[in-house]
Amino acid sequence: MPDSLDLRALRDIGLTHDTVQAALARPRPDCSRLARVIEIQRDHVVVHDGDDTHTAAIWPTLRVALELAREVLVVGDWVWWRAAAVGERGWAVERLAARNRLTRRDPAGGRQGLVANIDTALLVMGLDHDFNLRRLDRFLVLAHSASARAVVVLTKADGCADPASAIARVRGHLGATDGHDAHAHDGEADAANKIDVVAVDGRSPAAVDALSPWLACGSTLVMLGSSGAGKTTLANTLTGADALTGAVRDGDERGQHTTTVRTLRRTAGGACLIDTPGLRQLWLDADADELQGAFPEIGRLAAQCRYRNCRHESEPGCAVRETVPPERLKSFHKLLREARRDQVDVFERRRQVAVHKQRTRDSRQRQAGRE
Repeated sequence: MPDSLDLRALRDIGLTHDTVQAALARPRPDCSRLARVIEIQRDHVVVHDGDDTHTAAIWPTLRVALELAREVLVVGDWVWWRAAAVGERGWAVERLAARNRLTRRDPAGGRQGLVANIDTALLVMGLDHDFNLRRLDRFLVLAHSASARAVVVLTKADGCADPASAIARVRGHLGATDGHDAHAHDGEADAANKIDVVAVDGRSPAAVDALSPWLACGSTLVMLGSSGAGKTTLANTLTGADALTGAVRDGDERGQHTTTVRTLRRTAGGACLIDTPGLRQLWLDADADELQGAFPEIGRLAAQCRYRNCRHESEPGCAVRETVPPERLKSFHKLLREARRDQVDVFERRRQVAVHKQRTRDSRQRQAGRE
């Protein structure tokens, strides 16, 4: 293991007790040092060893192990890194077990790693056409699946006539009933769901103050949201960087991808911040139990329903349907259907696809008969 001076430097880039234990659990590869992956490129990764950044290729043995596990290195991973000759790339020779990992489903049904070893997920949503509470529910489930603390960050507050009202809408959607007043920069927690909601102008230094409770030195945060939500603008403000940002499209205000790779950067206060490309489509990698945990108010209210097996749809005496906002309940039902669909085996999925195709053909034939 590195000496105590190295450990202090590594703690500044997010080293935790769990990571130290993972490093001690297996023999250390020869001539290697502990480092954190801070950027992924097509043919190499960039790692930080607490003192400096280094370019590294993936060691063939590690590459094969990742392929067999159908996984990849992601930003935030910890690896054993081996230096090479001056002017040459080093090697990432072994990956340490992550204490958590954000993953999503790809269109083929496989898992795609996003980031690893995070403490807080900043769920960024713009106070413009990007404002979508049901999409926010998806990101909340994503954060919950990794046991990461979620903070809802409403950006573009400078262009919103009433940011406090927007905060109240979010809290109402999440079932907040604690009676706190909503202010644009108050950062008070929703007592029911323990989800904080703040509204900021991503270009203003005041955004740093608003988010300071979660920017402790050595903590790791990831920014998640759709394209054009203002993630990169906010990240630049928090890190003091001057990365490229792009305007939303005229007409529909849809965002453009200004961040094309996931990158870990340091904030002025020493926190580690991972900026991510916008996720326009997010297929969740969560089962039904994890989904239930991401909607805690539904689990609490379900005990008050008239029927034990209440599905919270049209049953009489449903306490959930009477209390939970309709949009929130729609999110729950939709995500639950997706979770159950993803849990079926490959043969059942093929059967469902065949049934769907047959129904489509039958519908087309009936339509053609009417014409």
